[in-house]
Amino acid sequence: MKSLTHLASTASGNDISAALTEDGAVIVDNLVSEREIDALLTELQPWIDATKTGPDDFSGKRTRRTGGLIARSPLAREFVMNPSVLAACASFLGHVTSFQLHLTQVIAIGRGEPAQPVHRDQWAFDFFPFPKGYEVQCNTIWALTDFTEKNGATRVIPGSNHFEDRMRFAEEDTIPAEMSKGSVLFYSGSVYHGGGANRSDRTRCGLNITYNVSFLRQEENQYLACPIEIARTLPVDLLRLMGYRLGAYALGYVDDLRDPIEVVRPDLKKAGFGDLKNIPSQIKP
Repeated sequence: MKSLTHLASTASGNDISAALTEDGAVIVDNLVSEREIDALLTELQPWIDATKTGPDDFSGKRTRRTGGLIARSPLAREFVMNPSVLAACASFLGHVTSFQLHLTQVIAIGRGEPAQPVHRDQWAFDFFPFPKGYEVQCNTIWALTDFTEKNGATRVIPGSNHFEDRMRFAEEDTIPAEMSKGSVLFYSGSVYHGGGANRSDRTRCGLNITYNVSFLRQEENQYLACPIEIARTLPVDLLRLMGYRLGAYALGYVDDLRDPIEVVRPDLKKAGFGDLKNIPSQIKP
């Protein structure tokens, strides 16, 4: 099986996108420092400790999945807005009008957790059979601890983004995305993957931040996960990424054709959706 490509932290968004298009997954090594990771973990640890383990085999009965990170962690917001990640998303999802934040989640795989069933993340969209090559997600999982085969590193089938849909695979059909703390695995919604089995004596922690095209529903409801009083304090670019914007020409408006950003930032009020006559020229092949 083909191995996973590793890129340097200086890789451009186009470089990351090209590797994703080819293999469905790529690792960027040491994108942030261990010091930054430690600070984030310190901020998140009380929330992780308070999270219950999963109710089923897919979410993991020995795994904690802590979400709502925009509201809970100012440092997590910086990871969401990482310039290299957003550049990769803009390139990989450049065939649509815009992309948005899909979910934020710390995934803490406890010792003794078996491997997660191999799946495609885009199956979350009611198993809709997207055309092969049409990508709707650009996903990341940051290594908050070293990722090793023994401790449950995410497992991937490189190149499976080109496979047929609804195929079935086992753990032995995959390879581990081993990477050091501070590195990040980029993977598409179409690549077959799953969390690895943790056969070590320590918890494996990853920060899962994913992005999807703005005409599809978000997996994590950002509007309810982040209280409005906190949303009003956030930067405009982050608000728009969370979904406080029109998803396309007329998707997601509020009451009398208002742009959603006006709900949290009335000073950004504008009239209408824009000139519909110009839409054909904006459609990307």
